[in-house]
Amino acid sequence: MTRKSNRLSSRNPCAVGALLKVLEGPWTTYILWILSSQGPQRFGQLRRAIGGISAKVLTERLRLLEGEGIVHRDYRPTIPPEVTYSLTERGRELAHVLDALDDVARRWYEKPMVEAPAEDAA
Repeated sequence: MTRKSNRLSSRNPCAVGALLKVLEGPWTTYILWILSSQGPQRFGQLRRAIGGISAKVLTERLRLLEGEGIVHRDYRPTIPPEVTYSLTERGRELAHVLDALDDVARRWYEKPMVEAPAEDAA
């Protein structure tokens, strides 16, 4: 079951601000990056791929993203239960944004920073 949230309100009428509020939580963009670049993941796979995230925080982030309709949780009642997380259509829309951010990050951080020219003293 996915809960709909209406983050646009009189307090936050900006759609970009509402989306950034969802994405700003700890590990959130990294979770999305893993699901986008590596495809559907079981909980343990996702936790190992992220490294350093606690099970509690991963669970909280996944529930938030599921509630926002960004991540799909596929539960299969096997023994042990099998739960796989993947991006929804809405989540896949973010893949383009993540790819663009990756391009910028690589340009910014994989090359030495070029110093701006000093301004002439007047």
